[in-house]
Amino acid sequence: MLKFRFALLSCALLAAPVAAHEGHTRLVVPADAPVSSAGEREWLAGDHHIHSEFSADYQADPANPAAIPTPLFGKDGRYSIQKNAEMARGFGLGWMVSTDHGGPNHSQINRDIAYPALLESRRAVPEVLQFYGMEFDTPNGDHSSLIIPRSDGERSQLFEIEKGHSRRDPHPADPARDEPERMIAALNAMKAHPLPPVLFANHPSRSAPEAGKYGRYDPAEFRNWNDTAPKVAVGMEGAPGHQAGAISPDGSLDPEGRRGGYRKVPTMGGFDPMTARVGGLWDSMLSEGRRWWVTATSDSHRHWREGGSDFWPGEYSKTYVLARRDHTDILDGLRHGRIFVTTGDLVSAVDVKVTGSRSRGKSVGLGDELVIRPGETITVEIRVRDPQGANSGGHSPQVARIDLISGTVTGPVADRSTDRAPATTVLRRFTSADWQRQGDDLVMRHRISKVQAPLYLRVRGTNTQELEPAEDPAGENPWDDLWFYANPTFVTPRT
Repeated sequence: MLKFRFALLSCALLAAPVAAHEGHTRLVVPADAPVSSAGEREWLAGDHHIHSEFSADYQADPANPAAIPTPLFGKDGRYSIQKNAEMARGFGLGWMVSTDHGGPNHSQINRDIAYPALLESRRAVPEVLQFYGMEFDTPNGDHSSLIIPRSDGERSQLFEIEKGHSRRDPHPADPARDEPERMIAALNAMKAHPLPPVLFANHPSRSAPEAGKYGRYDPAEFRNWNDTAPKVAVGMEGAPGHQAGAISPDGSLDPEGRRGGYRKVPTMGGFDPMTARVGGLWDSMLSEGRRWWVTATSDSHRHWREGGSDFWPGEYSKTYVLARRDHTDILDGLRHGRIFVTTGDLVSAVDVKVTGSRSRGKSVGLGDELVIRPGETITVEIRVRDPQGANSGGHSPQVARIDLISGTVTGPVADRSTDRAPATTVLRRFTSADWQRQGDDLVMRHRISKVQAPLYLRVRGTNTQELEPAEDPAGENPWDDLWFYANPTFVTPRT
């Protein structure tokens, strides 16, 4: 099968090039796409960072260095797109994104081979809504999940972006592709598309050389992205993939294995330090009023039972989006922060409703903004579903504590390298003594009196007794240390 696909690729490379685009591709929503206004929104679990066999290794020809290296399929990413979708369906996902990273001339691999395989997978596994995308080789950065809107032009749209902006696509390599201004140019191009894509920075701290220092991602870079294209560059992986790094194929624990592949700066409860530290980088972005969301993914390349460090899509990490069951509304939910994330199926729903004392019953939820009169009292209702039964690891975890976190919104920072928000604090810690159980739902409320200044509220929870997530040691069993995080709700007093 791989030889056959490589033969197709060879033919594609010899074929006449695609006509040059003027401006951007015209996109048309497919006639068979569900109407986004139909049906009620529900929490749909998904994964936006999944590799297939088309995340290739490359072999150069020593006799002809100028030749495009030969792609070796199934060496980095191991599985077909359809296999990933089948596993995603089995682990309860309703949507996924196929995100192969690039390499020399990979834009043609995506266009000519991976995209037809995606269409086959969509037909074979219709229960999982499958997006076209890639793990974008980010100029002046690491990798990013690039999610293309479902349309008749999605194939051309990704080809145009990857061919024109991915730092690894040219051969020979072009060092200018890795300059900061090239990513800004890429974002300007993306936001100009009639149907703009969505982009999340992947494993943001994995390249950091040590605690307190940044690697291929830093706070100023994220601010520049978000300022340039606030509806495209919308967030980062809060929990990276590769969470099975400490599990050996026989199920025993490898004492040297690390969650997420984070070897120099450990994850904290499975989450990136940029997300996990209260008052850290994520909070500093939110304190500016930025709509900057966090997600959780598998980054699946090779399953742990086969010697890899990965769970299947949905087996351990899930990104839930409040959306109707169609591509358009799911992407809208990702773009606008109607998202919570969880590991180990600790929870299956997180609803946060914020209501003002004069709002006549109007409430807002995750990713939204409530405008109130200065001095109003607000009520925060948190409803979390703690599902019964065993998760994919054979455990039945219970929520031990839920934290309500609050920070003030003070506007843009003078120093764009800022990564602290000192005013952000854990406003309240709820335990079983503080919530009501209604079936599988845990319900709790908190009031904040006389709100005078803009603020945001976010919620997290855990099955542990840790007041703050500790750095994950080598050899940790990921099933024992579970957390969920919900994206923020903003409250703005205005006369």
